[in-house]
Amino acid sequence: MAALAVVRDLREHWAPASAEELERFETDVLSGFVLARASAGLTDGTIRGDVGHLDQIRSWFGRPLWDMGPG
Repeated sequence: MAALAVVRDLREHWAPASAEELERFETDVLSGFVLARASAGLTDGTIRGDVGHLDQIRSWFGRPLWDMGPG
């Protein structure tokens, strides 16, 4: 029989991420995106174009991609 465990919210114990940590996280996310696209067999040119478009959007709005959403 399964027992219940106490679960606590870790968010309340974490300090907000620094700008450097967010930049590293965004780099890691984009690296994972590139790896997934390459693993799926897409060409380098297609991946380069996809990443270029994401970079243009991020530069235009001046904030991380995950902070964006439909209006």
